Formats: sequence, C-alpha cells, structure tokens
Amino acid sequence: MVKYSKEPDNRTKSCKDRESDLRAHFKNTRETAHSIRKMALIKAKGYLEDVLAHKQAIPFRRFCRGVERTAQGKNCH
Repeated sequence: MVKYSKEPDNRTKSCKDRESDLRAHFKNTRETAHSIRKMALIKAKGYLEDVLAHKQAIPFRRFCRGVERTAQGKNCH
C-alpha cells in the first residue's frame, strides 16, 4: 500500500496513480507528470495526444542536462 503525504480536498475531482514493474525512466515520467499537473482531464488528454503526434513537446525543467533545445520548447515558458 502506498502512503500519500496529502489527501486531496475534493476526491471526486482528483485522482492518484501508482505504477510498479514498468519499463519507464523516472526523469521522463516526472517531467510528463509535472507538465499535465493541474490541467483539466480533457485538456491533458489532448496535450498528451499532441505530444505523441509530435505537435507539442514536454518541457524538461528539472533534469534538463542533455536535452536538446527545440522550437516547441519556446511555447512552454
């Protein structure tokens, strides 16, 4: 069982996620989660679909060493 440090104010409008045994890098999943944080569900789904279609990029803010600069990154600042 996972112990969360804070419970949401409104449980009907929030969600929690936990994953285990996935082949995913921590840095990539952290930046993806922080880019869709506090977005509406429909807007977040559209944003992630645009990322998969290479129309938008997910900005790397914390672990940004070695990440190339792109023209799509200018939309996030």
